[in-house]
Amino acid sequence: MPVQRHASVIRLRGELEAEYRALHAAAWPEVLATLKRAHIGNYSIFLRDGLLFSYLEYTGEDYAADTALIAECPVTRDWWARTDPCQQPLDSVGDGERWAPAEEVFHLD
Repeated sequence: MPVQRHASVIRLRGELEAEYRALHAAAWPEVLATLKRAHIGNYSIFLRDGLLFSYLEYTGEDYAADTALIAECPVTRDWWARTDPCQQPLDSVGDGERWAPAEEVFHLD
């Protein structure tokens, strides 16, 4: 299966930056295991000027099904209950989206 690269953006609420950083400094093992079971790896989140930029690589066969499995995990939903208040979606997101997908315009292997 070829690797699919996914990137997305969301705002970080400045007053909750320390909390967001602390959560990710001690990411919950079950959340990380769930991501790996969903064929997600090489996952990073970067911060610049109040914007969080995420990048991940997906190696499975059905991204929608695997991300649905992540959303079904009760521990992950608890994690999101802690991290979501730290974030503010961009004005351009669609209904039901939090992180705005970013379009890849260049890649070099």
